[in-house]
Amino acid sequence: MLSKAMNKRIVCLAIPNIITNITVPLLGMVDTAIVGHLNADGQSADYIGAIAIGTMIFNIIYWNFGFLRMGTSGFTAQAYGAKDRTQQMSVLLRACFIALTASLLLIVLQKPIAALVFAFVENKNSAASLAADYFFIRIWAAPATLGIYALKGWFIGMQDSKTPMWISILINILNIAFSFLLAIEYGMKVKGVALGTVIAQWGGFATTLLFWFVKYGSLRKYINLKHALSVKKLAEFFKVNADIFLRTLCLIAVTSYFTIASSSMPYPLLAVNTLLMQLFTLFSYFMDGFAYASESLCGRYKGAKDYASLASCVKHILLWGGVLSLLFTAVYFLWGENILSILTDKAEVLAVCKDYKAWTLLIPLCGCVAFLYDGILIGMTETKIMRDAIFVATALFFVLFFSFKSSIGNNALWIGFLTYLSARSILMMWWSKKKIFV
Repeated sequence: MLSKAMNKRIVCLAIPNIITNITVPLLGMVDTAIVGHLNADGQSADYIGAIAIGTMIFNIIYWNFGFLRMGTSGFTAQAYGAKDRTQQMSVLLRACFIALTASLLLIVLQKPIAALVFAFVENKNSAASLAADYFFIRIWAAPATLGIYALKGWFIGMQDSKTPMWISILINILNIAFSFLLAIEYGMKVKGVALGTVIAQWGGFATTLLFWFVKYGSLRKYINLKHALSVKKLAEFFKVNADIFLRTLCLIAVTSYFTIASSSMPYPLLAVNTLLMQLFTLFSYFMDGFAYASESLCGRYKGAKDYASLASCVKHILLWGGVLSLLFTAVYFLWGENILSILTDKAEVLAVCKDYKAWTLLIPLCGCVAFLYDGILIGMTETKIMRDAIFVATALFFVLFFSFKSSIGNNALWIGFLTYLSARSILMMWWSKKKIFV
């Protein structure tokens, strides 16, 4: 039986998360837009290329630290459900300790990291050297960025998705203002964009701490450093986060190889696949919003040992996912070409996109359960199921692609990708059945 109260809880958590997700890519877009207007010295293309390379590097680095947000939200939600204030604070301290340690390592090892990354970047004109300038400035935002990850996960676990939303909006406003001011008004160009991003991240981190003290400062009396940093608790935290880290590595492997494989195909398939994958990205922003709501609520009900509400929450989340997937399929069927035409005006690319449109219509149907069960399992800290499912799905992706690429080319890539999404969905749902309906 459907519950209005459960639906309200889900929607109230999901909508701010969706808004937060949509603001995330704006950082890279704003930086690109600003340097795109730095053409007085004829280096506009190099500036854009530098930002693309720099943004890619930090996306890879920070994506791998996504476990700081996800693992923190699951443990916090369970502590929230159990009304264990000491555990709530211990999870936060644990996450912040790991964030600080990891960020300091990134700063100390910045030169070896840069040497490794730029060894794979061809230095056409001055794009790579400009990207290096960007990297060595922006890396100083690492403590703020990873600190925000930890705090954001904690807020979500505390059933508070509005605070991360406001923080994300603030960071983007600061980034636009300072990047524009430093890059254009003060003539610092790419270095100005990087410094603007650093200021925005630290400003966002400071504001996040302020929000925490205003809303949750009373919890300071529950701080117990011995409990927070005990070897047993850290080991448990690392075990769950290691599963999430391995899951993320597989996700990066599939999505990165999708682009690599596309780049070796005849023109204009790289551009075509890149555009079509934007439809997957757009869908993911909405589904992740509901996945984050799943983390909050499923962790809460597991912590409270309220298994009836847990089962009800999962049912409602899956219904929302089903409705959204059908809605996106209909939108892509009716207006998919219009959406793609906003992203490019190249007639030859849009013409080839039509040949692969059918695959994009299957993305929402194949992927919705995978997104939602990521959230459900993270909230329950049953991350081993999520890890094992993506191991199998990733293997299927590569086996199918390499088995059929010589005969059906780009279609093999899409078959592999959609099988990867479907396998994750089916396996996580099947393997977690006993964990949820107890």
